Amino acid sequence: MDRLSIVPALAPAAPEALAPALRALADPTRLRLLGLLAAGERCVCDLHEPLGLAQNLVSHHLRVLREAELVSARRDSRWVHYALRRERLDELCEGLGALVAAEGASAPPPARCP
Repeated sequence: MDRLSIVPALAPAAPEALAPALRALADPTRLRLLGLLAAGERCVCDLHEPLGLAQNLVSHHLRVLREAELVSARRDSRWVHYALRRERLDELCEGLGALVAAEGASAPPPARCP
């Protein structure tokens, strides 16, 4: 089965499934957090200085990313360590690609401008 034959089946649910993660990524601070976490697991105390933000604000942004399932949290005594959920980011990229391919395939041809 080729890749395009499964795209129409995914397309109806894709916008609803993608929207929460895309909303979480729509903030520049959260994108910067993902970049910092790409180097490996970190706690808030390691993240707030490079961002120039208070720890409580960084914690808020991490909570939003965690709720969108883009990062995971691991408690170690009194510290919480955060890490990227790379498999979720891969799913998000694949879902967005499938949505764009499906919408592009089903869209009517563009109207000619005068």
